[in-house]
Order: sequence, then structure tokens, then C-alpha cells
Amino acid sequence: MTSALLTDRYELTMIDAARQAGTADRRSVFELFARRLPDGRRYGVVAGMTRLVELVGRFRFDPAALSWLAGERVVSDDTLAWLADYRFRGTIRGYREGELYFPGSPILIVEGGFAEAVVLETLALSVLNADSAVASAAARMVQAAEGRPIIEMGSRRTNERAAVAAARAARVAGFAATSNLEAGRRWGIPTAGTAAHSFTLLHDSEEEAFRAQVSALGAGTTLLVDTYDIARGVETAVRVAGPGLGAVRIDSGDLPVVVAEVRAQLDALGATGTRIVVTSDLDEYAIAGLRGAPVDSFGVGTSLVTGSGAPTAGMVYKLVAVEGPEGWRSVEKASLGKASVGGRKQAVRALSGGVAVSEDVYVEDPPVSPDPATGRSLLVEQLVDGEPVVEEHGHDSLDEARAHHAAAIAELPPAALSLARGEPAIPTRYL
Repeated sequence: MTSALLTDRYELTMIDAARQAGTADRRSVFELFARRLPDGRRYGVVAGMTRLVELVGRFRFDPAALSWLAGERVVSDDTLAWLADYRFRGTIRGYREGELYFPGSPILIVEGGFAEAVVLETLALSVLNADSAVASAAARMVQAAEGRPIIEMGSRRTNERAAVAAARAARVAGFAATSNLEAGRRWGIPTAGTAAHSFTLLHDSEEEAFRAQVSALGAGTTLLVDTYDIARGVETAVRVAGPGLGAVRIDSGDLPVVVAEVRAQLDALGATGTRIVVTSDLDEYAIAGLRGAPVDSFGVGTSLVTGSGAPTAGMVYKLVAVEGPEGWRSVEKASLGKASVGGRKQAVRALSGGVAVSEDVYVEDPPVSPDPATGRSLLVEQLVDGEPVVEEHGHDSLDEARAHHAAAIAELPPAALSLARGEPAIPTRYL
């Protein structure tokens, strides 16, 4: 399916006007970046890069789209003909999927003719803003969980397409599984889930519901024990499934207290290997509050898919350089509070003893080859002449993105992993 109409009207009206002015084909460089991190956050996580590359590859104006644009008189007939032949033929460089970013990081650099590059603005922002917001929240949750697995369970709290993208973004940041089957099919993410409260309420008793579930799924299943009384639910679950019961799920109550009581009860009943899964509107702070509790895994929904209070990453897409008769010139906004830094750029994560110390952004695109001991380059080619780059990490698999994210997190100074409000973990320097 075409992704060409996943855009704003003004992208096309700009193209129409630029074509009439004779400026539409001027070589241009656009940069996608975040002016700041969400309030109090120490770092952000890039997610959606692979999805964006795939969507750019499908960015075509098919006959149905062209017919609709003509009927709405969005652009002139001449521009409609140009759109009919459109495909992106430029170059895109970007941070790798799972990479960390900071204020001013040149996360995406798009180079091509003005018209072919500007039309990608809305698509790039909608993908990277949403996916990166989810991944950034997910990373904080993973750090708070301290190695205990987290299941993504947010499908019912966002729209159906966003749910699949959110599951993928959470996986990049270290989540163990998703409840969303389409995400499992499309991206190979492990899926998890057994039953809701409605299943228990359907049956004439909690015991009858548990017996039905164990009969269908085996004793290794996870039984939801808080529909009525948690202590009675745990006793019934172990009696029905035996001490080999896989797990119990708790979705309500004063969780630190309840979890401790359930662990003691399970052990007393001989179900020492039965795990405890906790859900109940968790976010990174609630997970951190359960660090001392005997929780084996978490399930997170609403807070994850809404970015845990920051549903967008706040990224913008700005023109930073234009080629004119006398060569390239930098362009930048000077708007109050919305200024940008012009010029083509290279970016390096500066390191000292393997620990990140700054985000170094080199302006005017000088050749930069950092010593691996003191830094690493952040921008990699994603598309060249409109074709996806699959070698040298240009187009990461999900497993590669997860591994890269884990390595990037490991570079941060310890204070960066605090959930307390603070400044970005490292400063951004323009050089």
C-alpha cells in the first residue's frame, strides 16, 4: 500500500509553488532533530528508522491518490504529472535503530532536490516521533526492571497501527515480548498472554475457570488470581494446577504488599517455582517501586504506548543547507525559541574510558574518523540514490537494533540511568 498520502497538504503546495518558481530541484539538505528532550529526561532512544526506510521505498503516488488530489485541486496539473513519476532518489543518513540521542543530535539527514526531500517531512516525523517516544519510555522501564522481563501490552490503549509500531519500538529498547499478534507475525517478536478477567467471570466459579484454562494450556500457564480475592485465588490456582503452576498474574492492589504476601503463600503451598507477573497500569516509577519485591516479570500497556507522559519525541525537520549558483550555503532559523543550526553535519559520540562524555556535532560536514578509543561516528547511510543500504548496519534487523541499543546504554555514565529529573546525560557540542 502506498504511503504517499501519509503527509500534510502543505508539503505538496510547497512543491507546487517551488516548481512554478523554478526552485524545486535545488539540491537541499534537511535535518531531523529534537531541540530538547522531554522535561527531566536524560536521554532519548531512536526507533522507527527501519520502518521509515521501508515506507520511503513505498512512497509513490498511485492512480487512486492522484485522482483524489486532482479532485481536491491540491496542486496544479503539471505538479500532478511530477508526482505521478515521484520516487525518492536522494541520500538519507541517520542514527542507527536503538541509538541514543540528545538535544540537537542530527538523527536524520535527507539530501536531494528540495521537492523530493521536503515531501518526506511529515512521514519522517510521524514515524520517528512516535516510535522514539515509545522506545525512550521503554528504555527507562527496562532500566527500572533491573533485568526482569517486561511484556508490552498496550494494544488496547492506542490505534491498531500504532500498536504494532509501539510493540516493535519497545522490543528495540529491551522488552521481552508483546501481546500483539500482528507485531509477532510481522517482526518476529515473542508473543505472550493467556486470559482476562472476563474469562473468569464467564464461568460459574473461579475454580471452573482455572480448570478450563489449565486443561487447554497446561499447568505451565499463567492464572489471573485477582478477580475476587487474591489469597483465595492463589490457593485455588495451586490446587487446580499443582505446584508446577507456571505463574500467577496480579493486576490490582497495593502491589509491594500483595506481591510479598503472594510469594509467601506460593512457597507455603509448595509452588516455589511459580512466577509472579504484575500488571496494573505500571510505569517506570511503579516498576522501580517494586525493585525489592519478589516480582518475576511485568506487563506494561498504557504508559508505554503514550511515552510515559511524553507521547511525542518533539523532533522537527528543518532545511539546513541549499546549493546555489555559487555552491552550498548554510541556512538556519533564528525564530525565538526555535533557532536551528545550519549546515551539513557529522556526529560523534565522544568517549573517555568507554563512557560517553559528549555529543559532538561537526558542522559543514568535515571528514570525521574518530579513534575508536575516543569516539564513534553516529550517522550511517540508510538510502543511497534512493536505494536502501543493508550492509554495515544501514538497515538493522530487530535483533541488531536491540543489541546496539544495549551497547549504547552501557556507554552512559551511571547518573544517566536515574529516574530522577535531570539534565541530558551528556552535553551537545557544535564544532
